[in-house]
Amino acid sequence: MVNERVRKAFTATRALGIPDQEVKPVLKNLLKLYDKKWELIEAEDYRALIDAYFESKEYKGLEEKENVVEPGQSSRLSKQLRLQELEDQASSTKGNASQILSPEESEKPVINLQQGVKVLHKRDSSSSGCSNSSNKVEQQLVTSERKRLFHIISDITKGTENVKISLVDEIGNQDLPKFIYMRHNVIYQKAYVHVSMARVADEDSCSGCSGDCLSVPIPCACAHETGGEFAYTPEGQLREEFLRACMSMKMEPQEHHFVYCQDCPLEKSKNEFKPEKCKGHLVRKFIKECWIKCGCDMQCGNRVVQRGIACKLQVFLTREGKGWGLRTLQDLPKGTFVCEYVGEILTNTELYNRNMKSSGRERHTYPVTLDADWGSEKVLRDEDALCLDATFCGNVARFINHRCFDANLIDIPVEVETPDRHYYHLALFTTRDVRASEELTWIRYLPA
Repeated sequence: MVNERVRKAFTATRALGIPDQEVKPVLKNLLKLYDKKWELIEAEDYRALIDAYFESKEYKGLEEKENVVEPGQSSRLSKQLRLQELEDQASSTKGNASQILSPEESEKPVINLQQGVKVLHKRDSSSSGCSNSSNKVEQQLVTSERKRLFHIISDITKGTENVKISLVDEIGNQDLPKFIYMRHNVIYQKAYVHVSMARVADEDSCSGCSGDCLSVPIPCACAHETGGEFAYTPEGQLREEFLRACMSMKMEPQEHHFVYCQDCPLEKSKNEFKPEKCKGHLVRKFIKECWIKCGCDMQCGNRVVQRGIACKLQVFLTREGKGWGLRTLQDLPKGTFVCEYVGEILTNTELYNRNMKSSGRERHTYPVTLDADWGSEKVLRDEDALCLDATFCGNVARFINHRCFDANLIDIPVEVETPDRHYYHLALFTTRDVRASEELTWIRYLPA
């Protein structure tokens, strides 16, 4: 028995004259790519399925030998216009399979889906009663030579993450992104990040723990940073109270949440000799995760970020002109860890110089200043004033678009391997329940 959703997909492609047996393998591949998320395939009247079918035919170079090409027609036509015309022809018969496949309909001029040209079935063309309208359609089709592409990459991480992260371009007007995918932050050149066992004090680790720290009734030393309670629930999400406090500080910061540098590294990077006054840095709440000196194992509930990405994600080309975006392929509960923002670790001076040397042709992502605890030191050296830049090297977070007020992700600083607060991991968590296929966006800017 054919699944109802499969039947509807076949009905949509039959309206374009595509045989079921040719659609079946394409549909199977898309279901695998989209992790069986039918909503992505059914969107816009099965646009993804139809585009994928055309691309499969182009790549295989199949042609229909029984059709006759009308003289003087271009061999490469706009796929978008072809689909639009076919949909117009099928609209009057939509929902009625017998009409779509009727002899009367088969005698009408059709578009050859394999060759990409307008053709007629072998018959006397004078018997057509709509020559004027068909000529207009031919003219419209021939004048457009823009070709739509359908890009699919099964895993942009090249196996470096715990899960595969696919990339799809369902629009076809964007070059594939060029960057080096990496799972962990890497120092660019002068940034100072000191990681050593001696830097982690015994009282700041839980060497006496075993198994899962969240399973014991009394929280261990690693919970001190979050007020004696772990930031995570046993299910792996952020505690409601902790998430609410982080969101309040981010979205509605008070004056006492800011610190002002005496000699601001950001301003010095712009003008070393006459820097402007510090504009303020928001002091953030940190999560401290267990690490090597702790006695617990890697499945401990206080090792969420360091275990890496566990969600099913997909990079896609947005239809709102925002470029690439990131969406989830599964429902995500509120407080779920999605991914870490990964990039090159630069000093702010290095970032400023990099931007000054930029030709403007590179598509830069937004750099992130690691200033969540700059207030703990009166003076910061340039090599301690760090930021993350994912323009050339980074992970999937570089594709996340930013929003001011209604984003569904928030960034939270996470301490793992070093107590030096000028370097930390920047983890992204959901601020609410997020449905499958929904775009993930980040609360990036503070309200004015």
